[in-house]
Amino acid sequence: MPYLDRDGVKIFYEAEGDGPPVLLSHGYSATSRMWDEQVAHLKDRYRVIRWDFRGHGESDYPEDQGAYSETATVADMAAILDACDVDRAVVGGLSLGGYMSLAFNLKHAKRVRALMLFDTGPGFKKDAARDAWNERAMERGDRLEADGLAALSSSREVMSSKHRDATGLAGAARGMLTQRDASVIQSLPAIAVPTLVLVGADDTPFLGATEYMAAKIPQSTHVVIPDAGHAANLDQPAAFNRAVDGFLDGLSA
Repeated sequence: MPYLDRDGVKIFYEAEGDGPPVLLSHGYSATSRMWDEQVAHLKDRYRVIRWDFRGHGESDYPEDQGAYSETATVADMAAILDACDVDRAVVGGLSLGGYMSLAFNLKHAKRVRALMLFDTGPGFKKDAARDAWNERAMERGDRLEADGLAALSSSREVMSSKHRDATGLAGAARGMLTQRDASVIQSLPAIAVPTLVLVGADDTPFLGATEYMAAKIPQSTHVVIPDAGHAANLDQPAAFNRAVDGFLDGLSA
């Protein structure tokens, strides 16, 4: 298995296929295995790179809480592209992976050919809303520390994943799921690449967020997948893959 050593923290990643590179990031408490069907579908035409967040799946679960952060995650993504000799890629992700894709674009816009944002949001403009989100994230970390993996939800993307224990997820909840400021949401109007904003029609908490992003990002395409929840790629893989195909095909048109 390929790993990066990031200051003593091993980060698992793998690349399959040949063609224009696509970097996919999973949701919180899921792993890169959630992209199995997309990798199988795309690898004949694209080089698909996927990875496990620190604290998740096959990556390391550092004990130091300071090892978990948005900054470290974005740096991990850049290091993975470097390891794959990729200067510029389509960057996409689901939920936390989508938010981190936006954060990556904010830091490394020249390395982003296009964005794909699945069932995700851009953060919060108002401090009160961000504080409420962070409080829930901290509580999630406490539950995972107290109850272990039994504290995980039974959502499809989580149940399709495997973690060694809950310590990394607790650290990630406190350091990666929490948000520090409004820089990501404020960056939306300045995004200068084509962007696919996709959401499951039944993913009620993220319908408004995706509408907001589609309205703010200049070159956005908004797709709603019927009969799909928060993991639209798992709930309706054929419809999801068609939407991704149409978007990616349009980049080379």
